[in-house]
Amino acid sequence: MGRQWLLAKREVASLRKSQATGKFIREITIAARHGGADPATNSRLTAALEKARRESVPKDAIERAIAKGAGTGSDKVSLEHMTFEGYAPHKVPVIVEVFTDNHNRSAPEIRVLFKKGQLGASGSNKFLFDHVGLVEAYVAKPGVDREEAAIEAGADEVEPLAHEQNDDIPADATGARFITDRTNTHGVAKWLTANGWTVVTSELGFVPKQCPELSADQGSEVGAFLQALDDHDDVHRVWAAVK
Repeated sequence: MGRQWLLAKREVASLRKSQATGKFIREITIAARHGGADPATNSRLTAALEKARRESVPKDAIERAIAKGAGTGSDKVSLEHMTFEGYAPHKVPVIVEVFTDNHNRSAPEIRVLFKKGQLGASGSNKFLFDHVGLVEAYVAKPGVDREEAAIEAGADEVEPLAHEQNDDIPADATGARFITDRTNTHGVAKWLTANGWTVVTSELGFVPKQCPELSADQGSEVGAFLQALDDHDDVHRVWAAVK
């Protein structure tokens, strides 16, 4: 076989990078569409831009995505937002957010992924989640009081967030996930930024009210199912009741 495996590995890595770049561009477009083209008043766009720049997404691609989302470019956005509810293996509730320019293509493909997943199934489950604002951020030093920051920022809850949970959080930093009312998402992100925190995510999302207990093998099955969903080009976010 020689070094053909190395070429195949590079091709897979290139494909994954291309898919990741596409997701970054779509997130910028969506952020600009919902909150405008000015990062100063759009915390979601600010976070999306920081991620894209860290991954060396070309500047012209970023600018086109902002213009497309804001409706100021020649290529105006025509993405449709779709939400799919269902269950991963072992009855783990899942919500999948999709942004697509072709509903007739994406909907059947997502349903097929649910059917392919062992024990996976579609079905209503939003009542098992809280729809909230989510801000993930970090301070580049350990030992910072997360609870105090949450109170000052106006968040309702805060959870520790480690590098293993979000690789945008440096290993030696104090990371946190702030949960807030949807209308206060930008306000929380703005306070954190002004007080030395680096915001890596600012968005609306779904937090499970409870998570089922899973064995290691069951967790692996659920993880593989969720990864297959997340790898789909049109999937924007996968929310699941897993710890």
